[in-house]
Amino acid sequence: MLRLMRGPTLILAAIPFAMATAASGDPICADRPGKSSETCTAPAGHWQVEAGLADWSLQRSDGERDTSLVIGETTIKYGLSDRSDIEIDVTPWQRQTSRTGSSRDSANGVGDVRIQYKRQLTASDAALQLSAYPYVKIPTARRPLGNGKWEAGLLLPIGYSIPKSPISIGLTPEFDWVANGDGRGHHLAMTQVVNVGWQASDAINLSAEIWRAWDCDPAGTQRQLSADGAAAYLVNQDVQLDAGINVGLNRATPDLELYAGFSKRF
Repeated sequence: MLRLMRGPTLILAAIPFAMATAASGDPICADRPGKSSETCTAPAGHWQVEAGLADWSLQRSDGERDTSLVIGETTIKYGLSDRSDIEIDVTPWQRQTSRTGSSRDSANGVGDVRIQYKRQLTASDAALQLSAYPYVKIPTARRPLGNGKWEAGLLLPIGYSIPKSPISIGLTPEFDWVANGDGRGHHLAMTQVVNVGWQASDAINLSAEIWRAWDCDPAGTQRQLSADGAAAYLVNQDVQLDAGINVGLNRATPDLELYAGFSKRF
């Protein structure tokens, strides 16, 4: 997947709980669940942790069965201003397993690291919200869990809440500079997410997405497509729980992905 889904107790313990509470009375705004990204940023001078407890996926094709399990993928954010933050995304452990007949191969270890910066480009009270979200990937994962190459990209989250309605619409176009499959040079890859959210109650938000990706490798373009659903539960103004399901709609996309996690603002 081009875009990683958004930790563990050890990471939380490393962040001082003595930090002041969030500056605003607004509820936490997190990029998880789902593959789309929100236009909001972490509050100025405060930390925010968005962690995946577990993320499991399955893909079957031509007698081969591939599974992936990611534990504790975590994004740690720090608010630089009312409209910008800096982020680091880490994956402490993942495992990939491939089975063909009686043959089985697997690999596990740490994942790649991403450094991200998000900047809101519109006023916080604007009807249509837009942010710029560039990132750089640091190749910390060993092969075959990673490709060992530096990569980068830019997301442009767009959000619109329909007035006097519990419905919101989000778009997340993404442009990536990724390594060629043969390890020589880089090429363009793109993704697009269309998200429709429903604020079912003060505490529950439900969302549905269509996600599409194009990887324009010189050896041949790969296209992926999925239909996704997610739910988020606001425990209090600073804590959110979430879970989701992604269903692949073509052969190049994992058949099924299940995940759950939480977000905490300090």
